[in-house]
Amino acid sequence: MRALVLAAGYATRLYPLTLDRPKALLEVGGKPMLDRVVERLRPMGLEGVVVVTNAKFTPHFERWAAGQDDVTVVNDGTTSNDDRLGAIGDIGFVLDELGIDEELVVVAGDNLFGADVTGLVAYGREVDAPVIAVHDVGDLALMHEYNQIEVDEDGRIVFFEEKPSAARTTLSGVALYYYPRQALPLVKQYLEEGNNPDQPGRLVEWLYPRTPFYTWLLPGEWYDIGSAETLAEADSIFSQNRDR
Repeated sequence: MRALVLAAGYATRLYPLTLDRPKALLEVGGKPMLDRVVERLRPMGLEGVVVVTNAKFTPHFERWAAGQDDVTVVNDGTTSNDDRLGAIGDIGFVLDELGIDEELVVVAGDNLFGADVTGLVAYGREVDAPVIAVHDVGDLALMHEYNQIEVDEDGRIVFFEEKPSAARTTLSGVALYYYPRQALPLVKQYLEEGNNPDQPGRLVEWLYPRTPFYTWLLPGEWYDIGSAETLAEADSIFSQNRDR
């Protein structure tokens, strides 16, 4: 099993902080975000961690990865927000570039977790199917900013919608996924059919009617660093305990 960290975006909403520095390497609580992401991934028993980025920021990630023998940095060849491949496009690019044919955990490089997330893999192997981590937003009025997920009694997705205008549930998926080996060809099929290559949730929306797709309730806190405000909030919280 390998983990894939999505870090090929240009984070224009965080300018000027990210004009010359990738978002995943901004510090939160005294550490680059990516350090915190990888710390949560390694206990899963991985054979390696792949970080996919763009041509502009590849040197930054290569310097960060120096001396970490289990980390591979992949350059997707894009140079700006205009020619980016999108999150799903980058997953497909890495599958082809590295010839990956094994279990895969996918996570966004700007998602931070306050608790252990190894249970995702254990559950994915139990159901032998794709799994997305979920949390309860707690307020229907906020759901237009997220995605909404409805599940059956077994936790299998029966409805998924990105950024709903009239949400019926506050259960939402986060950018942390488990894909068993047999699901990977479906990622390629999704892209070959010309579907939206951005927003990894779009892939879930396409997959769940075609193959069983389950949910795993995320323990503890979760932070999606998308703005200066959320960056400052996470930095404040993680700074309170530098060892968390």
